Amino acid sequence: MTTKLIQKHFFNGTREFELEDDVVNARIKGLFKDQRLSIGLSTLNPEPIVTSSHLVFHSRVKFEPVLSLFLNKPNSEQFNAFVDTLKQRILEDGNAYVGVAASTQAAGLAANIYEEPPEFKAFGQDRLKNKVQTVNAMRVEEAIQLLELYVDNEEIKPLLAALEALKTEPHSEANFSQMETAFNNLGILQGAVLTYAPYLSVLLADDPFGDE
Repeated sequence: MTTKLIQKHFFNGTREFELEDDVVNARIKGLFKDQRLSIGLSTLNPEPIVTSSHLVFHSRVKFEPVLSLFLNKPNSEQFNAFVDTLKQRILEDGNAYVGVAASTQAAGLAANIYEEPPEFKAFGQDRLKNKVQTVNAMRVEEAIQLLELYVDNEEIKPLLAALEALKTEPHSEANFSQMETAFNNLGILQGAVLTYAPYLSVLLADDPFGDE
């Protein structure tokens, strides 16, 4: 498990990252600056965004860039080992923050299969019914336009199609479920989608209080 990473760049100086308890400490040293900061792991989205030269972790809540690493420095092996550890720690701290122990997630989900399934199913139906009541067609249209403008990737087309259907029938449970499924299938692109279309984070929240 790699908990420390030192990256050097000829023009952009040195970046040092170290995992300590529930934070990642970062130090950025350049010709005219020496900046230090500590970032709470529970505040980070565990799925970073890859650019041509950086790997960027965004805020879990505001979806803005918070932590930036030089891509594959000092080498791919050390970089990947640190990023894997960082992502795992973010997940663990995020789960702990909302009161879910990562080590018991699988057991808890399996237990739900046997623990009063009728009530669990009814809860899921009520949850979906409550969610579709919050959908704002104008905000969905805005999300579509932002994604088409800023996220140029073929893999988001199923999501765009699902959003178009949801815009047409904003209170359709089937359309909402299709949108959730399309989003869940995006993998690492989820961060980019939420960055440029933050209204989706309202729709996808467990207990949305979206703008009407």
